[in-house]
Parts: sequence; C-alpha cells; structure tokens
Amino acid sequence: MTPEDWPAVEDIYRHGIEDGEATFEAQTPSWETFDAGKVPAPRLVAERDGVVVGWAAASLVSSRPVYAGLLEHSVYVHRDARGTGVGRALLEAFVSAADRAGFWTIQSSIFPENTASLRLHEAAGFRTVGRRERIAKSVLGAHAGDWRDTLLIERRSSVNGAG
Repeated sequence: MTPEDWPAVEDIYRHGIEDGEATFEAQTPSWETFDAGKVPAPRLVAERDGVVVGWAAASLVSSRPVYAGLLEHSVYVHRDARGTGVGRALLEAFVSAADRAGFWTIQSSIFPENTASLRLHEAAGFRTVGRRERIAKSVLGAHAGDWRDTLLIERRSSVNGAG
C-alpha cells in the first residue's frame, strides 16, 4: 500500500463503515492519520486489472516492548469484489508477510453478525478467544445507537514465538 493507493483504500474503507458490519468508526481518516497509526509492513492492497479491490493493514496493540510481536489487523474488500476470493488471498498474503516480519500474534475484533469475515478468518487459522459484550455503541447505519458485541479472534504464528 502506497499513498497513491489511498483514494481507493479510503473508498473501500468507507464502504465498510457505511455497511455497518466492519467497524465502529464513523468516518475515514486522512491518509496522514491512517499512515501514522499503521505499521509499515505488512500493509497490502489487492488489485484486479490494475484496480485496488481490497486492503489489509495493522497497528501495534501496545507500545510496550513485550508486545512488539502482537498486531491488530483489518481486512477490507470492495463491495463488488466480496465473495470472489479477494479476502482469502489478501488475508493469506497478510499472514505470510506478518510471519516474515517476525510477528507472533495477529488479532482482530469482529462483529458476531459478520459471519463472512469470521469464516474467512477461521479458514486462515484464527480462533475465537472471547466475546466482548456491549463493548461500544454504533453511530451509523442500521445499528446506530445500539450497543454491540465483538468477538476477539487471534492467530498464533507457527514460526514466531512458538517456543
């Protein structure tokens, strides 16, 4: 992912916000805010015929050195590309890149209703660690004003931090 990818990445991110099943966010950030909050690698886009159709990026969970190998990631796929294998390919590439970069755990919080994302992550070796009940209120869409649960999922690397 480069700054030149940002308009397409932002558009896909906006879809996730509008659809109400991907994030609690109410608006997309600027490129500068997004860039500052994400680790430089792995940070990926998926393209079809030269058009960005998905992205994956992550933030460190903590600035404490003992958690240096723990990422919280996001994977977003363009509305028109959902169900076509883009998410699977992007997540597989992201997991491989995270392993190569030395990260030992990738985690995320997913709405229980987002069954497609849960299935995708389970197929990629993620497991549900727990449920966070009424963790926050949605501000947009069909769930506006509703307290929502999230499922905390994680994938432990088989090559980093296993010992």
